[in-house]
Amino acid sequence: MKLIQEQTQKQVQQQKLTQQQMMLVRMLEMPLAELEQNVQAELDDNPALETDAFGDENNADGAGEWGDNSTADERDDSYEALTEREEREEALDHALERIGGDDDLAGMADSVETRERAGWTDSAEQEQMVYGEQTSFYDTLKEQMGEQDLTEQQMNVMEYLIGSLDSDGLLRKSLDSITDELAIYHNIDVTENEVEEVLERLQEFDPAGIGARTLQECLLLQIDRKRWTEARGNAATILEEHFDDFLNKRWERIRTQMGLGNDQMEAAQEELLRLNPKPGSSLGETEGRNIQQITPDFIVDTNDDGTITFSITRGRIPDLHVSPSFTDLLASYRQRDNKKSLTRSEKEAVVYAKERVERAQNYIEAVRQRRHTLYVTMKAIIDIQRRYFQDGDESDLRPMILKDVADRTGLDISTISRVSNMKYAQTRWGTFKLRHFFSDSYKTENGEELSTRKIKATLKEIIDGEDKHKPMSDDALKTALAEKGFPIARRTVAKYREQLDIPVARLRKES
Repeated sequence: MKLIQEQTQKQVQQQKLTQQQMMLVRMLEMPLAELEQNVQAELDDNPALETDAFGDENNADGAGEWGDNSTADERDDSYEALTEREEREEALDHALERIGGDDDLAGMADSVETRERAGWTDSAEQEQMVYGEQTSFYDTLKEQMGEQDLTEQQMNVMEYLIGSLDSDGLLRKSLDSITDELAIYHNIDVTENEVEEVLERLQEFDPAGIGARTLQECLLLQIDRKRWTEARGNAATILEEHFDDFLNKRWERIRTQMGLGNDQMEAAQEELLRLNPKPGSSLGETEGRNIQQITPDFIVDTNDDGTITFSITRGRIPDLHVSPSFTDLLASYRQRDNKKSLTRSEKEAVVYAKERVERAQNYIEAVRQRRHTLYVTMKAIIDIQRRYFQDGDESDLRPMILKDVADRTGLDISTISRVSNMKYAQTRWGTFKLRHFFSDSYKTENGEELSTRKIKATLKEIIDGEDKHKPMSDDALKTALAEKGFPIARRTVAKYREQLDIPVARLRKES
């Protein structure tokens, strides 16, 4: 038997998602809280992406610009936004200062690697967020507390300290305030020194940095846990003696004052970039956040006259724009007559700025597309389920599947599925997952389409009202449902009864 190999040519059509499409797909799956974190991470990573200020945490689209009556905290936020913008401009200046080498643009990849090591480009290691944790931040720390040898009073103090931590894992209450609160609200009489001793025990918990009172203390706690090397020793000195320069990224000044070589400085920077300024983020949410873990993505308002309006919750997602310092650099490059006369550093600065501007523009467009997709999807759901949104009666939920919404919006079914997953809508009748508004249908023999949700609600109502001494069989339930306008088969009755976790008649019988 001879094996013959044949070579054939076949034309196939393949669809590949662009980077922009993949970004949008990921964004569509994100609930509001996760999107807020993603936007902040992108702002931290890309100096060409800027924002003026964050809006109110609970604002919906189109709501709430700060006015003259802004609070001190709001003014502080505005100041922080201005400071952030100045830091981003400084990062661009660093780009121009640090880039060097020959005039060949083919070596750009190496310089990008150098920039990443220097600490002013993308750094995914700086903060790793964990979403959907089953065990809360509070419970995780309490488990570690159970492994400690503590007196009853120390355990009470430590439990109170854990509950006082912010979502990033830092303790921002003063020890003086904590001792007062323990005495007033819990009748625990302790001194500040005793509270500090318990806090020091808490700071030994994982992850390193938990329970720190300042960012400086948080980073030093993490450095102290690591095996000593020259680079880590230099990093600790930077945090202890040059913290202000570290915050303002004055690397050259630090290097000069410490008398470090370029390699030593880069090694110390690498160690610093491995530290996590928000150690609590790796444990999920704090107890306070965990209690209020559902943030609605949509607010649906039903007026007394039956009209329905809705808005997309904005949360703490700010208005995004491209940094003028980056666009000005590109504009000056385009207006330049003799582009060939550019130096190596100027060429690399232009390429870097172009990459960052394009990434910022793509990100802004993805956020805009996400909001538009959410809007048209929710509008279609309300159009189909209008009666339910008006009266709140679940029996009025019409049969609706993903394809029904896709047909109305012109979007792909997979897109509707992503939008509907892990998103919540706050209505007059409660806060529900978007999946709550979807319902399969049951077709009768004469072609009539009935909502399975409505059938199940009627079935439960019949069983709840039956004589518990003589519970109804599935055949009797089939007859009762038919009398109410739901002519379904007995096996379908049994299936829906099981889905409702209702046992068979003999097990429902009461003596």
